[in-house]
Amino acid sequence: MVEALGIHKSFGRVEVLRGVDLTVMPGEVACLIGPSGSGKSTFLRCINHLERIDAGRMRVDGDLIGYRERGGKLHEMRESEVARQRRDIGMVFQRFNLFPHMTAAENVMEAPLTVRRESRRAARARACALLDRVGLADKYDTYPVQLSGGQQQRVAIARALAMEPRLMLFDEPTSALDPELVGEVLDVMRGLAADGMTMVVVTHEIGFAREVGDTLAFMDEGRIVESGDPRDLVTNPREERTRAFLAKVL
Repeated sequence: MVEALGIHKSFGRVEVLRGVDLTVMPGEVACLIGPSGSGKSTFLRCINHLERIDAGRMRVDGDLIGYRERGGKLHEMRESEVARQRRDIGMVFQRFNLFPHMTAAENVMEAPLTVRRESRRAARARACALLDRVGLADKYDTYPVQLSGGQQQRVAIARALAMEPRLMLFDEPTSALDPELVGEVLDVMRGLAADGMTMVVVTHEIGFAREVGDTLAFMDEGRIVESGDPRDLVTNPREERTRAFLAKVL
């Protein structure tokens, strides 16, 4: 589902990604861990071309993302073409980014209405079903300001699912939450994993990565230091840098 080959990305003179390779198979949950500034979030944003790569190839479900390749050279697509590719890639951010003037249901309905031109009745039915799925059956007509952080993040997940994506990206989805609200968001993500959704998750929740992840990659200084089965990597990391990081966070 995801094939990243030799991904490089710099911001000015700062090289943030230094040749990242990662493969995620359909139905897998791939978790990325590592210190702040290691390139995890930038890499995630490269998957759906929110950040343009400087070198390498990024494919989702076999399609080259953001570029066409002719004669061994990459030519960037128009933004409208990239937007069509993003329809199949849902993304959940650290901050919920909900529209404050819209109810929970209206937030979830917005993309199907404007992008897919669905009827309002169909979009409303889909939104209600998705809010049920994330445990918010009683919050359809509630505004974001009236919701807890965990509830807002669950609305954001429902909103991402409304476009029926083939791939879900999560960028530290619990980092902005009070500790007591983290569990309710992770429970929703566990449910998605159990349903077979392909997911790439940037997270500090090592327990979640070990429990739910099919693969775990540790990133540092723009590279994947090591990757493998989450249970093995957490309990018996091969690299000294990985051991030093895990010793601080476990």
